[in-house]
Amino acid sequence: MAKKKMSNKKFRIIWSSILGILLLLGIVVNIALYFFNDLVTSFLATVDTNTEEVQQVRSESEVVVEKIADEGIVLLQNNENALPFEDTTKVNVFGWSFTNPIYGGTGSGSTDTTAAITPKDGLEAAGIEVNEELYDAYAALELERPVIGYDGQDWTIPEPNPEDFYTEERMQQAKAFSDTAVIFIGRSGGEGADLPRSLDGPDTFDPNGSANSPSGQRFGFEDDLDPNKHYLQLSNREQGMIDTVTANFDNVVLVVNSANTFELDWVKDYQQIKSIVNIAGPGQRGFVSLGKVLTGKVNPSGRTVDLFATDLLDQPSLISFGDQGYVLENSDGSYIEAVDQNNVRLTYVDYLEGIYVGYRYYETAAVEGTIDYNGKVVYPFGYGLSYTTFEQEVVQDSLVWNDTEISVDVVVTNTGAVDGKEVVQLYYTAPYTGQIEKSSVELAAFAKTDVIKAGESETVTLSFKVEDMSAYDYEKIFSDTGSYVLEAGDYTVSLMKNSHEKIADVATKELEQIVYSEEGRSTDEQVAVNQFDEEVTGEGSIDTYLSRANGFANLDQLDGGEQFTVTTAEDETKTVTGKVIEQEFVDYINNIRYQVPADTRDEAPPTNQDNGKTLAEYTGVDLEDESWDELLDQLSVDDMVELTTHGGYKTKAIASVGKPETLDLDGPAGISQIISAAPIKGVSFPAAVMLGSTWNVELAKEMGTAVGMESQAYKVHGWYAPAMNIHRTAFSGRNFEYYSEDGFHSGIMAAAVTKAYQEQGAYVYLKHFAINDQETNRMQGVLTWSNEQAMREIYLQPFEIAVKDGGAYAMMSSFNSIGNTWAGASAPLMKEVLRNEWGFSGMVNTDFYMINEYPYMNFELGIRAGNDLILTGIAPVGLPEVNTDNNDTLWALRDASHNILYTVANSNAMEDGINTDTPQWVITTIIIDVLFVLAIATGFFFVFRRKAVK
Repeated sequence: MAKKKMSNKKFRIIWSSILGILLLLGIVVNIALYFFNDLVTSFLATVDTNTEEVQQVRSESEVVVEKIADEGIVLLQNNENALPFEDTTKVNVFGWSFTNPIYGGTGSGSTDTTAAITPKDGLEAAGIEVNEELYDAYAALELERPVIGYDGQDWTIPEPNPEDFYTEERMQQAKAFSDTAVIFIGRSGGEGADLPRSLDGPDTFDPNGSANSPSGQRFGFEDDLDPNKHYLQLSNREQGMIDTVTANFDNVVLVVNSANTFELDWVKDYQQIKSIVNIAGPGQRGFVSLGKVLTGKVNPSGRTVDLFATDLLDQPSLISFGDQGYVLENSDGSYIEAVDQNNVRLTYVDYLEGIYVGYRYYETAAVEGTIDYNGKVVYPFGYGLSYTTFEQEVVQDSLVWNDTEISVDVVVTNTGAVDGKEVVQLYYTAPYTGQIEKSSVELAAFAKTDVIKAGESETVTLSFKVEDMSAYDYEKIFSDTGSYVLEAGDYTVSLMKNSHEKIADVATKELEQIVYSEEGRSTDEQVAVNQFDEEVTGEGSIDTYLSRANGFANLDQLDGGEQFTVTTAEDETKTVTGKVIEQEFVDYINNIRYQVPADTRDEAPPTNQDNGKTLAEYTGVDLEDESWDELLDQLSVDDMVELTTHGGYKTKAIASVGKPETLDLDGPAGISQIISAAPIKGVSFPAAVMLGSTWNVELAKEMGTAVGMESQAYKVHGWYAPAMNIHRTAFSGRNFEYYSEDGFHSGIMAAAVTKAYQEQGAYVYLKHFAINDQETNRMQGVLTWSNEQAMREIYLQPFEIAVKDGGAYAMMSSFNSIGNTWAGASAPLMKEVLRNEWGFSGMVNTDFYMINEYPYMNFELGIRAGNDLILTGIAPVGLPEVNTDNNDTLWALRDASHNILYTVANSNAMEDGINTDTPQWVITTIIIDVLFVLAIATGFFFVFRRKAVK
């Protein structure tokens, strides 16, 4: 163009095309910004974290974090009183994880820990001098904590090669520095995958390898490969470290930094290891507490929330856990993976163990003489040591045991020389007649004392309802409907140190049979009867559950599946654990997942009415009040669709009823923007395991209050927490988010957090509802088979307590299926149990939703079943198409909108009001658009004004 003059025609063609393309690009960008305006607004939003209010609540939260860690660290062993250290103790800390510890877990339960206190800082703050030369040597290795995330996991355990690292020179330097050694071991977990049960195999690592692996090996360090070891055992490199350290030091303390129960039976072979301390994810300031515990500035008072087995794989719940899929047999005898009509692989997990989860199995098996308890158990549930000693004694004549309640006073005396706190635990033993399964012991009540000075006492009152000792008769032996039953026989209440060690029998009483079938339990709004017969019985269900009868004689009959070589939907070959099914079963699941029933209503609900009502008028108005109809009539169909399909980290503003937009964020360890776009980084609280390990309900309340105050400061309304699924096994990737293996213990802690948080004006989303106790295949709607007794007594119990006692306003349904039905589409779960039995008034959101990724999460079936909104985190991508021509769907949308509006009306979102301000980025975009259009127009003007070339 510079060398040769161009004709007007050619000039105009070229530059008109350029300007036209620029104009088209501008239009495309504006269309994209229009459709994604919510996401852009969220990403570009700013939160002033330097305000006095924010700084004040963060400071208060950090105090609570440290208090939780003070009481959540569990002292498991303390031979020869090796702990506490003297204030000026010098220590050698071995283990790379000391330089890069586990603060919590990954995924939606993770938090920002960039400002967290390191273990080294925590020990030094307590007066401990750490061997800097040894510490620097670990840091110089430049290892990284492998990523355990949604898209893939690297389970490499970062440790140096013992032969190369623990040289004679290095060990001599360490011994010269101090005669005391601390061994620091860390294990992580996270959302999206369960922990590997083999350190060399296809169920452990990505077969394509991991770019994050420090060694470049697809399986991590080659010398750590061991098919006979699992992730919660010592790796080969760690074993080498242990052997070297114990060969050089006689005074060794083991610190286990893990929320998942670590296998510790091996410690008995090392007399040099005097003490063991377990610290789950401690959050922002928890490692300060570790230093205080090691030096005795804090007397440890944590208790285990899981039973520590000698062999974590040797328990009934591991018979069926992880990746198990249905297969179809071809006519030639080969096998293919079974998939539904949308190519979703059909997977399953069988809760074959019934109620015998964790301590319920081991304690009962010991009573039955089936196992040698000491050979199978390292530490019981509820176990923990102190630097002092306590004596617990039932106060004479304090027992009250009437027809409704059992209450007893326990005097706790500090008989040692150090001030400290004690946990008081009450268990009951119900008669086992062979008709309804019963654990030999069940936790009934617990409490934690205040600090008791040496030589002084405190009296604690524990109580529970008589009906709480009833068991659920799902087999309909005592009624035609299924019901809770208090069988006739002797019931014993015992004061215990933990699930195994009895202090004293409080009382034994013979009770008459009570069947709660006509008149339900006192806390039920509707009599509890079998609700899940259609979901968990029939095709695909479990024929045989573990029974206590004859000393668990049928344990060997439990079958989790067989090994098959199958062809996948991608035409690949692999080996799977599974069951052979017929095509009819696939058709059956397709029908349940995708068949929307025909319309049963002749008329659509009223819409677009001008009644002059606003949501602000309905604060405090009962959900069932008829006056809600006037407000609901004002909603348009589009209003209801917008409200129910845009539930990702918010609920939408609806102008027709004056509903403000809300901001709802993750997660169980504090307000977090890790997954969502909101630029908020709340204080990192300890993992739920650590809070559970405090056994301190008052601390749970303090956490709820602290997070609630942060929510107010950040203008956050909904909190995706507490998480309260069960530690069914030690290998669930999200155990860090869940309190314990016991439903009652989990429920009490969650209810305290819930009530305290909501008292600050916001609302929780209890999650994941329900029976979502493994990560493997959860997003394929894994068919989770159980019986209703286990469901009600263990897996639903924490939610029940948090609803009834905590008053939860919102719930998050789970990815998995309850038997054959996606949890969000289970009307028995969402309506009958949750609302009608428990009296829940509020809204239910799904877990993360993208219709193309999770087609089994059928919106219309969910909305009809009582799942009110969907967590469309990247809307408008993944939104469902809603059939607004169906009257049943429209009425379901109205009910769902009612539940959402009720929840928001009773939250502090109403104080914030509707934000009518145009976002700054929109204003800036408009200005840029105007200038852009003017520039393009000017360009066209000059193009066509160009004079002809002479």
